[in-house]
Amino acid sequence: MAIYAIGDLQGCYTDLQNLLNKLNFDSSTDTLWLAGDLVNRGPDSLKTLRFIHSLGDRAICVLGNHDLHLLAVAEGIKEAKDDGLDEIIEADDGDVLIDWLRHQPLLHHDHNLEVTMVHAGIYPKWSLQQAISHANELEQILRSEHYHDFLNVMYGNEPANWSNNLSGMDRLRFICNSLTRMRYVHLNGRLDLVDKGSPGSQLEDCKAWFDIPKRLTSKNPILFGHWSTLGQVDTPNIYPLDDGCVWGGKLTALRIDIQPMQYISIECATHKNPGEN
Repeated sequence: MAIYAIGDLQGCYTDLQNLLNKLNFDSSTDTLWLAGDLVNRGPDSLKTLRFIHSLGDRAICVLGNHDLHLLAVAEGIKEAKDDGLDEIIEADDGDVLIDWLRHQPLLHHDHNLEVTMVHAGIYPKWSLQQAISHANELEQILRSEHYHDFLNVMYGNEPANWSNNLSGMDRLRFICNSLTRMRYVHLNGRLDLVDKGSPGSQLEDCKAWFDIPKRLTSKNPILFGHWSTLGQVDTPNIYPLDDGCVWGGKLTALRIDIQPMQYISIECATHKNPGEN
């Protein structure tokens, strides 16, 4: 009864199956945690989504920015730049898959393991309980009849500073950006949603979100994907999962039901080159 957390799949179905074979994954007893970005860019988004959906309770997913983008494309808010997204939307079971995706959480916390998974990270000024609460605010909207209203205003980098007084769609956009897009944060707490490179390439007054001084979740183990150029880090309780599979890097799983947790990876084919959409 193993539990494995896996980083961004982005439609790399064959690589996922190769990794599961290496893990000797048994869908009758083992569980997969998936850190978002199940689709987009890779060659088999539909097959990937169908497989994860077929696992039922054996798959625990959080939404990533590419998953949310699929929801926006399905609503006609954005145009697909990836044929794989259109393939999902046009599939006979497309409505079922998209509705299932829309009901996935933005944050998953396991009280027994005391481990939390998000796609991008947790804003440094939020405690774990605050992060859970804020994620739930957006989850309720995405699962309601008002989800189109949010998707219509989801894109954008502002507001970039958190305030408890934020309200409406501005509040929801900040929550969304923090959980699904964040990498760097200015020392004054302002999100930097432009820099995407590895640590050392960012602006002087920015740090990786998990290295911001006095971060309120520093004692909480956090698993996350989203940052393919990050690599492994020395920050305690921080477990990156995205090793750039779609770019020809690795697809990585972290076994989280044992101590110490154990990383297992496979090499992946190059499906996209940097600079491509």
